[in-house]
Amino acid sequence: MADLKDFAEKLVNLTVKEVNELAKILKDEYGIEPAAAAVAIAAGPASGGEEAAEVQTEFNVILKAAGASKLAVVKLVKELTGLGLKEAKELVDNAPSPIKEGVSKDEAEGLKASLEEAGAEVELK
Repeated sequence: MADLKDFAEKLVNLTVKEVNELAKILKDEYGIEPAAAAVAIAAGPASGGEEAAEVQTEFNVILKAAGASKLAVVKLVKELTGLGLKEAKELVDNAPSPIKEGVSKDEAEGLKASLEEAGAEVELK
């Protein structure tokens, strides 16, 4: 029992980099896709907060306001999300609302730039 407790403590105290390495080993050597477990382990330790903030890999693109060109923003949201026109309009009308969640930094910044160019007010989280 003590061995399992030690093992659990080691898992909880892994850094984000170590969790990613563990996920790669589990996938490559054992065929286990540990995506959900890796997120749970990475979120577990309270002490590594500063390091986790520096290594954020997933971002949420939040539409704060449509701005003056609401129609252009609705069309762009429709194009970016693949939603229908009615759903895109509802999403824009109900701002602040998430446009895309869990995207890479590059994709999030690209979406933000496109939406701001169309006149929207956007936030990345």
